[in-house]
Amino acid sequence: MSRFVASLAGLLLLGFAGCRSRSEKPQPPPAITLSLVAVGDILMHQDVKRAADVDPGGFQALWADLIPLFQGADLAFGNLETPVSPTFGRPGIPFQFNAPGSLPAALRASGFTVLSTANNHAFDQGGRGVRETLERLRAAQLVAIGSGDDQLQAESPQVLERQGIRVAFLGFTDLFNLDLNRKATEPWVRPLDLEPALLAVREARGKADLVVVSVHWGNEYQHAPTKRQRDLAKALVTAGCDVLLGHHPHVLQPVELLEVAGRKALVAYSLGNFISNQDRMYRADQFPVAGGDSRDGAALNVRFERRRNADGRDQVAIAEAIIEPLWTENNWGTPVNRRGIRVIRVLAAEARVRAELDQLADPLGGPKTAPEEALRRKTILEKQEYLRTLILRRKRVAEVVGEAFVSR
Repeated sequence: MSRFVASLAGLLLLGFAGCRSRSEKPQPPPAITLSLVAVGDILMHQDVKRAADVDPGGFQALWADLIPLFQGADLAFGNLETPVSPTFGRPGIPFQFNAPGSLPAALRASGFTVLSTANNHAFDQGGRGVRETLERLRAAQLVAIGSGDDQLQAESPQVLERQGIRVAFLGFTDLFNLDLNRKATEPWVRPLDLEPALLAVREARGKADLVVVSVHWGNEYQHAPTKRQRDLAKALVTAGCDVLLGHHPHVLQPVELLEVAGRKALVAYSLGNFISNQDRMYRADQFPVAGGDSRDGAALNVRFERRRNADGRDQVAIAEAIIEPLWTENNWGTPVNRRGIRVIRVLAAEARVRAELDQLADPLGGPKTAPEEALRRKTILEKQEYLRTLILRRKRVAEVVGEAFVSR
């Protein structure tokens, strides 16, 4: 009898569970997400290359703080503002760059996936330099946009798929130091001609879920976008661009959400320098804040989501966009034997220095770090000045790109 009661109870429970499952509305599937991290100009000044030469970690050591960020993203972008042509090119000189053959592998190992090669330094080592750069990037499994072995290749979108989401990348430059575009069958760097650019974006829109456009444009060292930049941004968004990544000014410019005809797109007018030797003499205690602007950088983190609309159709849209402030540390002018340049994540550095100051201020913990009182006080003053620099640069980045986008 007890077995019968137990079986009946089990059947009733199953029945109730069945009724409950039929009455509940099915839950929508979780959103599919894709992440993109983008930084600005990768500049190969002589001292940047020297810093990589003397560091056992090579180029990766110069941006080691950023490697987890790049490797953790589905796609990582930067503007490669140098040829990589050690075979066919000449050694780099001021305003005419060339990078060693070790750079592409270091960028790929760091997590970069897509590099713009359409900029005013693309032809610094001539047409053969363009071709060698592309060969070396391909060998390192890096995707180049905006230049090609010929015009067709340079002007074809690069479509990558991550998390089942197709992303089309297009690259353009509005500026040339030397324009060697001659024949469509020779190495080519794609210029920003408006009508062909708009057509390219529309065509890419039909091939992908997202369209990312890289543009080398604007005025150097100017934080305000020009009217041309704003007009071009609006036109490109209208044509179907979802994210516009700008570079060339060597300082940051605003980031904004641009809505055109019901579509929202993210425009970063300039992501500033990622790594360089510019403003190397700047010290926060000796220069006005603007004196360090070319050492400010930004890591733009964009998260996209694929969701199903009420009409049953899937849509990929921006779910979140955050700027993480970066700063290029530079030991120029200090009495050291080894040249040091490295990019740091400002918020993480702030947290670390605050913790170190707390320890130094602790009468028990402090002396363990700096046993002599005079040394302890000197260390505290140095770290307080460094912390002041970090806070100043973080606020400067937020002021330029827009407070709403800066992570805290």
